[in-house]
Parts: sequence; C-alpha cells; structure tokens
Amino acid sequence: MTADRPVLIVDDDAALRSTLAEQFSVDGEFAAVEASNVAEAETRIAASERGFDAIILDISLPDGDGRDFCVRLRRSGVKVPIIILTGSDHETDVVRGLEAGANDYIAKPFRLAELLARLRAQLRLFENSEDAVFLIGPYSFRPAAKLLQEAAGNRRIRLTEKEAAILKFLFRAAGKPVARQVLLNEVWGYNAAVTTHTLETHIYRLRQKIEPDPAGSRLLITEGGGYRLDPQGMPLA
Repeated sequence: MTADRPVLIVDDDAALRSTLAEQFSVDGEFAAVEASNVAEAETRIAASERGFDAIILDISLPDGDGRDFCVRLRRSGVKVPIIILTGSDHETDVVRGLEAGANDYIAKPFRLAELLARLRAQLRLFENSEDAVFLIGPYSFRPAAKLLQEAAGNRRIRLTEKEAAILKFLFRAAGKPVARQVLLNEVWGYNAAVTTHTLETHIYRLRQKIEPDPAGSRLLITEGGGYRLDPQGMPLA
C-alpha cells in the first residue's frame, strides 16, 4: 500500500475540507493539505517541495472559477490528476470541467468512498502514463519509460520492468521500509513461484546501476527485513 501521498483539497467549505482531510488520512494513504481559495492553493503549490500527487478542486471559489484555475495549472505544466467537485451534474458543466483539463468530475453531494475510488483510479492511470516523473536523488524517474535520467551527467539508465516496479513501489512507501515478502507479492504477484533470492538479485543489479558505491548504498537501503528507498540519499550533483 502507498503511504502519505500528498493531496491538495481546494474548497471554500471548511467543514467539507476538514471531513475529506480526516477521511483521507485514516489509513495513512494520503496526506491532505487544505486551501480555501485559488490564491491559497497557489501558495500551497509553490511551497510544496515534492508537489502534490493529486488535486481535489471545487468549481465555486471565492476568488475565481475552479475550471479557470484548472486551465492555468495545466498551462503551467501541472500534470497530476485533478478531480473537480461541483454542485451541478448537468452535461454542459461536466463537459466544461473536462475540457478545462480535469481528469474526473464529481457532483455534490457525493459518497466519500466513491471519491476515494475515483482518486485511486486516476492515480493508477497517471503512474502508468508518460507524464509521471518522480525525483529520486540526482535522477528523474519515469516509470512508464522504465528510465532514470541524471541531468548533471546527461546519463540515461535503462531499467528492466521488474527494476522499475521495485523502484516505483519503494518510492510510494514514502521512505518506510518494505518487507521482502511484501515487495515480492507486489512486484511478482501473490501466486508467483519466486523466492526472496530472486528479489535480492534484482536489488543487487539495481544498486549496480544507480549507486555510485553499491557496497555503501545511499538510495536503496537494506532495513527492517526489507528495503527502503531514500530519495534524498544522494544530493543533486
């Protein structure tokens, strides 16, 4: 399971924001950040070091239309999923929201379970798209392309499908150690006839590719009966 994925909730209804933030954090899956208007949302986005994995955006905001804000976000290069909330489910409103660049559109009142399901679905789609880019030490990691790129040295590192899957799952664990068996199940599948030796071999090869000193790993660390990814383990060159 993923952990503490930052999600920005932009809505002028304080009670709704609080409820969403509380429910999002129940399982430790999401870390909600709240904004009551466009200006506050822009401040939150500018101040976020790693950015947000998704944005929940109301249409009716005190200082602007959420759809116009969505257009500006897309034009500024924001690629993450944006789900628009609105009090209207008329077809024309839905079309306007999607044309503004939103990935999904949910009419109020809505069921929280449905919002969470749609959010997870959009995140899965995004992670497998060419737009998904994660920063790991000196590398830009593109899971869909199975590629690590080191800007400073203009170096490109090709990964196997399993290596990319290992990195992506460890990145989503937000710096927490993942047990070997959990990683095996997630990457190879619960019914796969593979052993921890298979995983250890892939980890060894991955370290040879990404660590300056594979014997003294700073990015891919052995810990707690498994492995932990420290995206800040190697500074940018």
